[in-house]
Amino acid sequence: MQQLRQYRQFWFVIILGAIALWLQFVNHQAMWAQVLITGLGLLLAIIMLIEMVRTLRSGKFGVDLLAITAVLATLAVGEYWAALIVLLMLTGGDALEDFAASRANSELQELLNNSPQTAHRVVGERLSDVAVSLVAVGDRLLVKPGEVMPVDGTLATGPTTVNEASLTGEARPIEKQVGDTVMSGSINGEASVYLQADQTADNSQYQNIVRLVQQAEAQPAKFVRMADRYAVPFTLLAYVIAGLAWFFSGDPVRLAEVLVVASPCPLILAAPIALISGMSRASRNGIIVKTGTTLEKLAQVKTFAFDKTGTITQGRLVVDQVVPVTALPAEKLLQLAASTEQHSGHVLAQSLVAATTEPLLPATAVNETTAQGVAAMVDGQKVRVGKSGFVTDEAVDKSNQTAVYISIAGIYQGYVSFNDRVRPEARRTMAALRAAGANHLLMISGDRRPIAETIASEVGIDQVHADCLPADKIKVLAELPAEQRPVAMVGDGINDAPSLATADVGIAMGAHGATAASESADAVVLKDDLTRVSTARQIAHDTMRVAKQAVLIGIFICTGLMVIASFGVIPAIIGAVFQEVVDTVTILYALRARADR
Repeated sequence: MQQLRQYRQFWFVIILGAIALWLQFVNHQAMWAQVLITGLGLLLAIIMLIEMVRTLRSGKFGVDLLAITAVLATLAVGEYWAALIVLLMLTGGDALEDFAASRANSELQELLNNSPQTAHRVVGERLSDVAVSLVAVGDRLLVKPGEVMPVDGTLATGPTTVNEASLTGEARPIEKQVGDTVMSGSINGEASVYLQADQTADNSQYQNIVRLVQQAEAQPAKFVRMADRYAVPFTLLAYVIAGLAWFFSGDPVRLAEVLVVASPCPLILAAPIALISGMSRASRNGIIVKTGTTLEKLAQVKTFAFDKTGTITQGRLVVDQVVPVTALPAEKLLQLAASTEQHSGHVLAQSLVAATTEPLLPATAVNETTAQGVAAMVDGQKVRVGKSGFVTDEAVDKSNQTAVYISIAGIYQGYVSFNDRVRPEARRTMAALRAAGANHLLMISGDRRPIAETIASEVGIDQVHADCLPADKIKVLAELPAEQRPVAMVGDGINDAPSLATADVGIAMGAHGATAASESADAVVLKDDLTRVSTARQIAHDTMRVAKQAVLIGIFICTGLMVIASFGVIPAIIGAVFQEVVDTVTILYALRARADR
């Protein structure tokens, strides 16, 4: 509605301006042209005054007052054509802001435009199209070639390729096999596949991202208010220069000439356009930033705190060691364990199957005991895999890591241990953050101290807080000294949500993370890549630099023009044209924040 009103005002000024031109230069009715422009100027000045009162708390008072004064001053001294140009600048500037913001925000809007609307639900042999909002968990869905995955789910048939570019920024097609999970919003490849819904549409990845985008558009940015506060000293400076010019020249026209070039548009437009551009750039790099305030704080962060599991590490347990205690070869022990567990859905069972290089053997008489283990007949022998008490009554030397134990025909054979491997990009990310000025790197983990310290040392983190519950993580962040703030917290799980909300900037690793973590964070990394954290820091730094430069460039140019105009060198109508040039330069400079560097 606001955007529509701004466009209407712009076209209203153009139409009435064209009529005034016709009256003066075609019909030779100069007086009526002046009356028309004066009435238009007074009307818009009143509208601006009302809006100024309504937005007084936002810090825009100085900008609006300066614009109103410029219009009234030019009308008062009879420079009505200069007043018309000023009005065109003000209304056209608002329209240009909407255009530039829309252009900068195109990647974010693409998420909304591509939102899945329907799904092909399969019930028995019957196929029907239903609204995506009606899909329930467990529904079997058909996804045709080139269609968007309607909800998060697991492939029941395959293989296929999917394009997750709109979600993660990665344009490369990704191979998916039967049993793999796919995210809503990703685009299916060239094969029709059946999908079992794991989430409803509202809880799926795509709708979570859409909600983040809507938050990003709805919440104002702090730096915009900071930029508007420049208007107070800038307005006072303009009045002082204009007043002195009038005083020393004795000509009130000099006052109007100075105020005309005191363009407020660099203050109104530059900062928000730069911030929206930076948010767009972040989106293209697989990072959703909810507010411009987040970009401002992220550019100033001195301390980055990281959760361990799923953030510094990959969050997936993989086989580390196979340790036989008999003459049975390690390869055979792993093969028997994996064969026994091949039908189990447990995460450790999947890791066993993925780790074995030998073909899986048939398993019969399979019996899985919840939270204990699996027993089966494999290769003619009774194999038990699971907790030590489940597989044998013997006292066994237990691994310090997560492990499963194996017995064959009642005889304990050894164990397989697992660990959570460090992300290969973790050390590179820490180095990049230090190079960007973040001098304090912390790990805040619920894991045991020896494990946490080993991983921290491996990736280059200098301070470790281990054995932390969610409340402990909040306490660690709250007790950081002032010289180490602002602080950013990076995490991925539900247990990280409180600390993400507590930190000055919360960053969620959202590719596989919990909805609670993403919703409580200020920024969400959509791709499973820790380097996006350092990328977000760089984008924030670049954006704030461009925003501040755009504002200051506009202020300095306008100040120079005011000084020149105070000597009567710039006629009011020429000054109004210069004002348009200043606005255009400032806006185009602010759009530089959208470009990748």
